[in-house]
Amino acid sequence: MTTEAGLRRELGTFDAVMTGLGAMIGAGVFAAFAPAADAAGSGLLLALGLAAIVAYCNATSSARLAARYPASGGTYVYGRERLGPFWGHLAGWGFVVGKTASCAAMALVVGSYAWPEHERAVAVAAVVALTVVNCLGVRKAVWLTWTIVAAVLLVLAAVCVAAWSGDDIRAPWAADATAPDVTVGGVLRAAGLLFFAFAGYARIATLGEEVRDPARTIPRAVPLALGIVLVVYAAVGSAALAVLGPGALADASAPLTDVVRAANAEWLAPFVRTGAALAALGSLLALILGVSRTTLAMARDRHLPGPLTAVHPRTAAPYRAEIAVGAVVAVVAATADLRGAIGFSSFGVLAYYAIANASAWTLTADEARPPRAVPVIGLAGCVVLAFALPLTSVLVGAGVLAAGALSYGVRGRWAGAGRS
Repeated sequence: MTTEAGLRRELGTFDAVMTGLGAMIGAGVFAAFAPAADAAGSGLLLALGLAAIVAYCNATSSARLAARYPASGGTYVYGRERLGPFWGHLAGWGFVVGKTASCAAMALVVGSYAWPEHERAVAVAAVVALTVVNCLGVRKAVWLTWTIVAAVLLVLAAVCVAAWSGDDIRAPWAADATAPDVTVGGVLRAAGLLFFAFAGYARIATLGEEVRDPARTIPRAVPLALGIVLVVYAAVGSAALAVLGPGALADASAPLTDVVRAANAEWLAPFVRTGAALAALGSLLALILGVSRTTLAMARDRHLPGPLTAVHPRTAAPYRAEIAVGAVVAVVAATADLRGAIGFSSFGVLAYYAIANASAWTLTADEARPPRAVPVIGLAGCVVLAFALPLTSVLVGAGVLAAGALSYGVRGRWAGAGRS
């Protein structure tokens, strides 16, 4: 089946869950735990639980909206339809810019594990290669994601077994003299950083035009993917804290490699490095897929250049949007800082989900709205976590959103002048 713009409904529930897992697992396990431990100390698991609650509310709101509006673009479409064009534009802007930073962060994780001495060159090469894969069509991208997710879950299971089999382990919530004290602000900041790790379920919603029976598939796939990832994160985070403690975890550039070394399982280190690179590749693959679909949706409404709407007649891929996103991500990966990219990405994506929750609030009972508490908690949680992020991330993120609002106003004036 092919939709109006040439996209085909090819993905079932399993495909959608795998896409969500591929987007989330690489981000959380191999990139976000260290800066989160630096903020929360031994309160890391508390921060993880808080991030999961906000993510669950966002996922529920997004799934209900995606079932009603099964089109490419995710919250860009929901905000436009439920709140008005300005809010849709702002959501799309925050998502595209924030997730471009996420793509760069994942590319840098690939480089830092695969070849640390040349991490930026590897990052750029990974972006180019996966952009080519995405241009070949969504089905091929999902097949590759299946393989990556299976391999990464095996590696993470081995890390957990090795960690808990060691002699020198502690309670995951135990304090550490080398780690920061647990404070409310620190836990909130860590939860905001860890939210970066959960945000991959949005890939399922942004692929709304390529999912079969979206009214049933998306509401099933989103919470299932989120639940699986929460279990994986809790298991791996507990193992890392039990072996390293929050202080060493905060200082680690390759945390899970340090875990297996500290657990006297040095032989696992090459597998962990390979698994980390694969996980980040899977996340990057799904991220580029999602950003390109939001770019496509915004280009259809002329919020981005019209040529980006092109869909290849053979592969049914929005190839110009894919190439444009890949080019921008490659430039950012060649110049950005990993931890800065995580914080900035989190701000943009939290703003995106705040608009998703506000949109879900407007659903009626006949439109399968979620319980009223869900969008309220989700919206409040997004706002609190966004402004609890490091100050630089807040300032840059707010500046980017302001630029998005300004671009909307300029576009409106230009369009009005063109009609007169």
